[in-house]
Amino acid sequence: MKLFNNINFNKLKDGLNKTRTNLFNKINETISGKALLDNELLDKIEEILVLSDIGAELAQNIIDKTRKSLKSDDDRTKENVLRILREETKNILLSYDKNNVNTGIDKYKPYVILVVGVNGAGKTTTIGKLAHNYKSAGLKVVIGSADTFRAAANEQLEIWAGRAGVEIVQSVSGNDPSSVAFDTLYRAKSINADIVIIDTAGRLHTKTNLMSELEKINRVLGKVLDYAPNETFLVLDGNTGQNAIIQAREFSNYAKLTGLIVTKLDGTARGGIVLKIISELKIPLKYIGVGEGINDLQNFSADEFINALFSGQDNL
Repeated sequence: MKLFNNINFNKLKDGLNKTRTNLFNKINETISGKALLDNELLDKIEEILVLSDIGAELAQNIIDKTRKSLKSDDDRTKENVLRILREETKNILLSYDKNNVNTGIDKYKPYVILVVGVNGAGKTTTIGKLAHNYKSAGLKVVIGSADTFRAAANEQLEIWAGRAGVEIVQSVSGNDPSSVAFDTLYRAKSINADIVIIDTAGRLHTKTNLMSELEKINRVLGKVLDYAPNETFLVLDGNTGQNAIIQAREFSNYAKLTGLIVTKLDGTARGGIVLKIISELKIPLKYIGVGEGINDLQNFSADEFINALFSGQDNL
């Protein structure tokens, strides 16, 4: 079965432009013209890292490793300092990057993906883009619209399913979401579909009854296919900072999260939250959203992400 890897470096670089300007361009400006790289200057760089939503602990870790590298390196030029910062940042991110996109798709048919997240995170559009990625890889995809609480959500998902060219299973507003999940799996089996993507209500992580509904959907899926769901993706808005961490922890109490999707990184100057999310949650970051187009949901690559952030730095 053909797998896909949707990474477009130029789009990624453009999508991270605000973060790059806010983060590493500021570091560049801080270092430029300094004859001596001292502890005070490193403290200023650490502050810039914290303000980008990387977080205090991870920022300190990066700076500590940079200090250690510089102790054994006589080259204190701006270019070398930026190079060390980039490498230390990349090494930390790579140590947590355990992305395993597409693992198991060849073993299960249909491969079932449950998508969760709060309203406004970009969940519905993400499902449409994800369906497009799978369809582009030559796979037969069925979407289940189990967010039956909001008619607008169903309408929006229907539009995105049309754009992606995939089938959608829907129900009337107010029906039991788990029944839609049930019907979706049976439809997928009847047409020999490869991928099932099931939308869920935009649950607020503080709403216990809605989170209990998520547990019910999981039970129903397991009754139809004993291995389902194969994946549970949580969609997080990259603009929400620490709230994204809180949401992920709460959702983990009700579902076994296998992957994260961070959206709207093109609209934030604080994309350092990606590093914080990966380091704190220890859940693989599968995809990132860097634009509104149907092709703008990209597979996450720690290496490409850091390269895009540092893109434009000479001699690095």
